[in-house]
Amino acid sequence: MLKEKIILASKSLRRQEILRAVGWEFEVIAADIDETRLDAEDAVNYVKRLARTKAETVAEKFPDRLVLGADTVVVIDGEILGQPRDDDDARRMLRLLSGKWHDVLTGVALISASQVVVEHETTRVRFSEMSAEEIDWYVATAEPRGKAGAYGIQGPAALFIKEIQGDYFNVVGLPVRLVFELARRI
Repeated sequence: MLKEKIILASKSLRRQEILRAVGWEFEVIAADIDETRLDAEDAVNYVKRLARTKAETVAEKFPDRLVLGADTVVVIDGEILGQPRDDDDARRMLRLLSGKWHDVLTGVALISASQVVVEHETTRVRFSEMSAEEIDWYVATAEPRGKAGAYGIQGPAALFIKEIQGDYFNVVGLPVRLVFELARRI
């Protein structure tokens, strides 16, 4: 559906898998940016800013190409969860998520030679209760590493997902329907 090969300004394997699944041609040129959250920056503005900054950083080098930037976080009880620092941080995050609803937010930016469009997607996810043993087992799979909120819905964490409201692909890491809508605008 996209007429030109896009540049994905992210090294996320999950985002690459989603783009391949829908048949879009792309190449990966990851943006190396500072992902520090600004003081008093809410989750929506944070993911949109990071997505835009990633896309703009790459678009500066390739001004005639279509560049896609994205960033995902998990939000529970007002706390923004990015990727866990280590296994103990992953356990802490999973204890927070256990038995509760949370939001998964992804900021998406698409930049062409003449336009910049930035939006976000929110999906609600509810975990079942997880025992300490189940959390330890899941952390031992190493899957929480490198994933916002310390889980990947498309892997063993699916065992603990009780309910989802919204875009499944957003939880994986790229709300592809939203990307398509932004591409239509451009």
